[in-house]
Amino acid sequence: MVATLNFYLSPELSFTWRQASFLAAKAANRGEKFAHNVRQWIYEYLRTKKLPMHRYGQFQSSILEDEDIQEAIQFKLMERSKSGYICAEDVVEIFNSPELQELLAARDAKLTISVRTAQRWLKKLDWRYGQKQNGMFIDGHEREDVVKYRNSLVERWLGERDYEKRMILYDNDNNVISTPNGFPVEGGRFRLILVTHDESTFYANDRRKTKWFHSSEKATPLAKGEGASIMVSDFLVPEWGRLKDDEDETQILFRAGKNRDGYFTSEDLLKQVEKAIDIFESKTNGTATGLFMFNNAPSHQKCAPDALSARKMTKNPCEGWTHHKDGPRMRPGVLSDGSLQSFYFPNDHPTMPGWFKGMEFIIQERKLWPSSGLNAQCPGFKCEAGQTDCCCRCLLFTQPDFCAQKSQLEEYITSRGHICDFYPKFHCELNFTEQYWGAAKFLYRKTSRTSDIDEMERNVLQCLDKVPEIQILRYANQAARFLHAYSQGLTGPQAIWANCRYHGHRTLPPNMVKDAIAALQSD
Repeated sequence: MVATLNFYLSPELSFTWRQASFLAAKAANRGEKFAHNVRQWIYEYLRTKKLPMHRYGQFQSSILEDEDIQEAIQFKLMERSKSGYICAEDVVEIFNSPELQELLAARDAKLTISVRTAQRWLKKLDWRYGQKQNGMFIDGHEREDVVKYRNSLVERWLGERDYEKRMILYDNDNNVISTPNGFPVEGGRFRLILVTHDESTFYANDRRKTKWFHSSEKATPLAKGEGASIMVSDFLVPEWGRLKDDEDETQILFRAGKNRDGYFTSEDLLKQVEKAIDIFESKTNGTATGLFMFNNAPSHQKCAPDALSARKMTKNPCEGWTHHKDGPRMRPGVLSDGSLQSFYFPNDHPTMPGWFKGMEFIIQERKLWPSSGLNAQCPGFKCEAGQTDCCCRCLLFTQPDFCAQKSQLEEYITSRGHICDFYPKFHCELNFTEQYWGAAKFLYRKTSRTSDIDEMERNVLQCLDKVPEIQILRYANQAARFLHAYSQGLTGPQAIWANCRYHGHRTLPPNMVKDAIAALQSD
C-alpha cells in the first residue's frame, strides 16, 4: 500500500493510479489481481481509517461440522435417493426447508448456500457422482412359486443325506475343510462332484467405456450395435475348473444366427452333455457320481418327443396322431397297479387299427371317467385353482405318471447313473458360472477391437483360459454361501448382505440371520 502511494504521489513520477498499484505488485512478485486488492485496501483505509487485517492462521469451520445439521441433511438425502435421482439442487432445497432454517437460526449461521457449495457438501457427506453398480437382479426372485422351488432345492442340497453331505468341501485357498462320511446311496458311488453348466455370448463391440486418452485425441466413429457374436457353452467343476481331460474338453463355441451356425438347441446341449459325462467318467474312473446342474430355462426343460403330455391330445380317437408332427408315438403310461397302458389301439383292431385312443378312452381305461362326462379342456386351458378333474387335460396332467415325466436332459443324465437338477428361476447367484463369464468378459473388453471373427474367437478363448481355477473355486464357495443363507430363511436382499459380510467363509454362521435382518431394517 505504501509503495503504491509513493509511486502515485511522487512529483517526479507521472504514474496513474492503476500503474502505481501494478508496479507495487510487481515489486512484490505478485500479479494484477494483487494490484486490484491493494487499491481496494487503500480505498477501505481512506473510508474507515482502519488497516486491513490478514487472515493467516485463521480457521473458518463449515456449518457441516455441526453433527445435528449434518445428520438432518444426510437423512433427507437418503430418503430422496430411495425414490430416485438426487442432485446439488436437492441439498439447496433441503437447506432452505423450515426445519433446517430453524436449526441454522438457533446457531446464528448463514441461512443460504450456493449450488457450488452444495456440490462440495455432497462430497463431504460421502456422496459420489457416477454410474451406480448393479446388484443382483430380483425380478421374480421372491415370487411364491420360485421361493417354493428354491426351498425344495435347499432341502435336496443341505438335507441330512443329500448333495452336500456327499461332497468334499474346500476353502478359498483350496484346502480341504470337510470330507464326507459314507452312507448307502443308490448306485453305490458315494462321492458326489458338482458339475454346473451355463451359456454366455461375447460381442465384437463390447468394449470398455472408460479409459485414459490424450487431450489431443479426436473422436472416432464407432460401429453401431453389438457386432458379431460368439456363444460359449461350458461346464465348470469347483475343484477342477473347466471340465476337460488333457486335450478333450466340453467347451463349445457357437456362432449363432441366420446364415451362420444356426441356433443352439436342446439337441445340441444333449450332445454336449453326452461328451461331458464321458470326460467326467474318464477323470473319476467311474468312482464318483456327477451332480449336473442347469439353469431353469425352457430349452433345458424340453421333454423327449415321445414323452407323456396331454397338451395336444384329442378327446376322441384319431388316426395317425402324435404329439409332434411326423414325430414318434407317445410312450405308454403307467397305471396305478404298475402295469403299462398303451395310448394306441392294437394294429389288429377291427375298426381303428393303430389309432390314437383319445383322452376319453384313456381316462375310461383308468376308471376315472365321471358319469357326467368331461370337456376336452377348460376355456383357454385356464382351470380353476385346486381343480384336478374339471376337464380331460387337467385330469391327465395330475396323474402320477404324467407328473413324474422328466425332461429329456434329466432322463439321459439319470440313465448314465448321474444326477440332474436345476437352479431356481431368477437365481443367477447360485450358478457360479455367471461370475466366471464376468471375469472372462472383463479381460475380453481389454483386447483389441477386431472385425475378424476368427481373431475374435482366439481372443475369447484366451480370456476364458486366463481365469484361474482358484478363482472358480471361490466363485463356487460364494454360491454355497447363498444356499446356506436361503436355508436359514433369508430373502434375496438379506442373503446379499450376509454374503458381503461373511465373504471369507464357505458357510454362514447361525447367528447371522438376526444381523442381516437388523442391518437391512436400519438401512
